[in-house]
Amino acid sequence: MDKRMSEQELIDAFDKALENNDIHPVYQPQINHSTGRMVGAEALMRWKDYNNGMQYPSDFIPVLENNDLIYRADLHLFEEVCKLQRECIDDQIPVVPVSVNMSRHDIYQKDYVDAIEGIRKKYDVPVKYLRVEITESSAIGGMELISGVLDKLHEYGYTVEMDDFGSGYSSLNVLKDLNVDIIKLDMRFLSGNIGGRGGTILGSIVQMTKWLETPVIAEGVETMAQADYMKSLGCNYIQGYLYFKPITKDQFIEKLKQLEHEPMTPPLSLISTMNADKFWDPSSLETLIFSNFVGGAAIFSYQMGKMDIMRVNPKYVKELGMNSTEKDILKTDPLTVFDEHNKKIYLDTIKKAIVSYDEETCETWRTFYSDCCGEDKVCIRTHMRVIGNAGNQYLFYAMINNITKEKRQFADLAESEKIFRTASEHANIYAWEYIIATKEMRPCFRCMRDLSLPPVVKNYPEPVIENGLFPPDYADMYRGWMKQLEEGVPYLEAVIPLTVGRVPFRVRYTLEYDENGKPLKAYGSATLVVQEDE
Repeated sequence: MDKRMSEQELIDAFDKALENNDIHPVYQPQINHSTGRMVGAEALMRWKDYNNGMQYPSDFIPVLENNDLIYRADLHLFEEVCKLQRECIDDQIPVVPVSVNMSRHDIYQKDYVDAIEGIRKKYDVPVKYLRVEITESSAIGGMELISGVLDKLHEYGYTVEMDDFGSGYSSLNVLKDLNVDIIKLDMRFLSGNIGGRGGTILGSIVQMTKWLETPVIAEGVETMAQADYMKSLGCNYIQGYLYFKPITKDQFIEKLKQLEHEPMTPPLSLISTMNADKFWDPSSLETLIFSNFVGGAAIFSYQMGKMDIMRVNPKYVKELGMNSTEKDILKTDPLTVFDEHNKKIYLDTIKKAIVSYDEETCETWRTFYSDCCGEDKVCIRTHMRVIGNAGNQYLFYAMINNITKEKRQFADLAESEKIFRTASEHANIYAWEYIIATKEMRPCFRCMRDLSLPPVVKNYPEPVIENGLFPPDYADMYRGWMKQLEEGVPYLEAVIPLTVGRVPFRVRYTLEYDENGKPLKAYGSATLVVQEDE
């Protein structure tokens, strides 16, 4: 039965515990929840006393810290991890990176980084198989010191993880000022509830870390619901009791043999011309251009049918209209403004841009609602292209134009043309225009359909005289009309028998002049002569 040791008993037993390896590491694998493969592990300190049994870390670690013994314990743990990695390499067992904690007290020891580097070299373990974890709380109050330690770790090639992110009170400042390579999110942040305000904040943190090109591990995951929720936020890497409790060295080696391994996928990778740090800096040239010198522009992310707008400029808000605000746009699911047909067009364009990695364009109708303006439908032309990706998540830059007025004008024109065409069908009217300078005739749809005319008749009127549309005995008269139009005669009209059947039509011309008063175009029509015209 385990018995809790007193502070003095722990101090007295410390040297022997190191010598006998009573203080030793256990290992908790880190898993990609999407694939089930192992991506790494964390070494956790344990103390099993020969006489008193297992001692809880919450009991013995504060004692070691308060008595300046944690430095030696951490170096011992690091050496045990190096021994494990060397053993696996020698036995040709697949290796994953293992992270070791670096306490706040270690940071204050000037030689700690050099000491662990000496141990690594002693066992000849590639630095890619070792990671160093610092806690968020260790950074508070000593930012300059810890920044120097991180710089030195990076000089040696170590990957640095920030542990328990979200448990402190200065998380954003720490994230901003410390150059860490991996973030470990403390799932206690959710306090047992999935989603809600805590989930919203976690989602924002995951998005920010991707912009900072920093992978995220969710730590302390105990249920499938938690793991699935983190996956939905874009965090696939899981550490916790859901997959593994901390296990012994021998058990860990067996898991290394059994489980497939994979490296952590690269974080969000931006196109070479885009710098994320500068883009989010409000004083940078990139932000100045985005906000003021381009049209309506937005940055959005897309992953498996889900789209989130991350940033818009003022002109984007203005293009959408409906008295929208930036806040309204960012908090609304952007796909809810589409009907199914237009949503498909938009998503198909996104998928096309992912494949082409080039600019793609679409035009979609969207329905917006506002308290002051009610409901309105607008047509937006969107130019989009991928500017970065992380696994199956893609970052897009989009520029928009509101073309509603243009589309409605075209629709009105099309409707007018439809009405005119229907009326022409009933009135037996053929219409065309004649361009004086080029002698080109452009017939109406009915002319092309009934008389087999091409869209443009060149050297008019000779082709229509040759094909018999104008009878030979009227050919010279009609040629004379063309000369009169060239000379500026404003109006011509006569009944002329047309086609081989000599069907009578009333042919009219009205002349249009340019700004200098010279003949420009003539508009012609031919109306079937009915009884009252005879």
